Amino acid sequence: MACFFRRIIAEKLGRTLQHSEDAFIPALSAVPLFKKQQTPDFKLSISSLRSSGILPSSADIQQQTEDLASQLKQDSVVEDISAGSGVINFKINRKLLVQKMLEPFGKEEDEKFGLNSELFNTLKKGTTLVEYSSPNIAKKFHAGHLRSTIIGNFIANLKQSLGNSVIRMNYLGDWGMQFGLLGAGFGQFGCQEKLKQNPLQHLFEVYVQVNKEAEHNEDLKQAARNFFRQLEQHESEAVSLWQQFREITVDEYQHIYKRLGVHFDIYSGESFHQDQAQEVVQQLQSRGLLKTSEKGTGVVDLSSTGDMSSVCTVLRSDGTTLYITRDLAAAIDRTEKYCFDEMIYVTDKSQANHFHQLFQILLAMGHSWADRCRHVPFGLVRGMKTRSGEVVFLEDVLDEARDRMLHNMNQAKTTKEMDDPKDTAEKVGISALIVQDFKGPLQSDYTFDWDRMLQAQGDTGVFLQYTHARLCSLIRKNEGVEAALFDPSLLLEQTSINILQHLLRYDEVLHQSAQDLQPKHLVNFLLKLCHLIASAHRELPVKGSSQDVAQARLRLFSGACSVLANGMRILGVTPVEKM
Repeated sequence: MACFFRRIIAEKLGRTLQHSEDAFIPALSAVPLFKKQQTPDFKLSISSLRSSGILPSSADIQQQTEDLASQLKQDSVVEDISAGSGVINFKINRKLLVQKMLEPFGKEEDEKFGLNSELFNTLKKGTTLVEYSSPNIAKKFHAGHLRSTIIGNFIANLKQSLGNSVIRMNYLGDWGMQFGLLGAGFGQFGCQEKLKQNPLQHLFEVYVQVNKEAEHNEDLKQAARNFFRQLEQHESEAVSLWQQFREITVDEYQHIYKRLGVHFDIYSGESFHQDQAQEVVQQLQSRGLLKTSEKGTGVVDLSSTGDMSSVCTVLRSDGTTLYITRDLAAAIDRTEKYCFDEMIYVTDKSQANHFHQLFQILLAMGHSWADRCRHVPFGLVRGMKTRSGEVVFLEDVLDEARDRMLHNMNQAKTTKEMDDPKDTAEKVGISALIVQDFKGPLQSDYTFDWDRMLQAQGDTGVFLQYTHARLCSLIRKNEGVEAALFDPSLLLEQTSINILQHLLRYDEVLHQSAQDLQPKHLVNFLLKLCHLIASAHRELPVKGSSQDVAQARLRLFSGACSVLANGMRILGVTPVEKM
């Protein structure tokens, strides 16, 4: 409901400065809370008004601030207006702040809180295609793919919550020379019986063995090249084996995705675009973009001067396609098939140059929609180990997160009776993984730390879950007490006001996240909310209060619980109700 107050302040500014009120909305923001210090509710940036031409940029900024503040009059909504350093501060009538901020929670509009803000009018709407996770088939799910999976899921959730139509795509690494090696290797070292018993483990063992052999065995290398050529030429025996590998892998991966609470609308892959990749080569040729290098490979010159100082290889000397050729074909196919308004690729930062070249080539081919494509890069995770040593597979990490969390819950004196402690430990353990990953900038590398990640106190996913479960418990114990109407004058303590002032920022935080696609803004907002809720638990007891006071406080707690749960779901965290 921040938009209600933002609009009233904007109307006041519009009348005073004779401008459309809409011009002031971007310059107004909710003020972040500071410890042990009362803060105003909103601030107006004068430099923003200068840069948009509403105020002259040549005048003294502080003089402008003070002059404008003196022209603005208090009323029944805005009870105090004061000039700061280059900003004008606005304090909302406290009773009205309580009433308006908690109003949606009595109308069963909990899930829409903060999502109908005018701030989102400037964002790109329509269809968003997000490509994420994208592991290689015929391999167990490596822990390295965790980041792409959870970051892509967050972006898809965020876009969907803001009203976009979202297509969640998993673009599998299911083509390329490594399948030549695996196909040839399976003929020598594979066993159908072992494949049925432990499919991905067996394929992993075959792949390791064939790679080792191929280092000093030229015949095996040639067999791998032959197998991949057979695949490209659709020879039935090779294709049948490859399809078996693909189906086994997708089936195994879906178990992991289910544990993570992740789903996909489409399982695509490089293999879908192998024929189209040859069409791309022909299009590049007809446009005069394809050159032949000294090595006989097909390249596209991306240098600004046309001197071949920066080239991108799109074709091997034997005529087979490469990863980027298939990516070009995939992008062209997607715009025709899904008519997306934006496409977002989520991969590690080592692929930044690949996507830069991909978008450059698409633009050179005349596809102006390549400007609507975006790469979201992320850093590496250091030190991800289980008790047994170096970690390779994500399943081991998820198991260990669950087991460690279950141990911590069994040790804690506050743990409640629950129907399925293992399932709760799983959800809380995964929350801990996600929040640890999302706290900093995505492009930064970070060091994995089991102990810090699973702490119940401090800024962790466990703390988010604990706060949510505690609020659910409070609401359950007081079922029937909360009423449709409550008295706002009973929530004027600073502890209540702090929570409501913080909630004023929710739409801004979502807006910021939607612009830079960074989850850290939402994570830090929710962690701060949990600290404020912890203070409110201590200072605003429901038990032992009069019925009117209990009803008002329950409205505050249930509103905070709702926003916390909604924010957690956008992050990809499943809120638990008991722990």
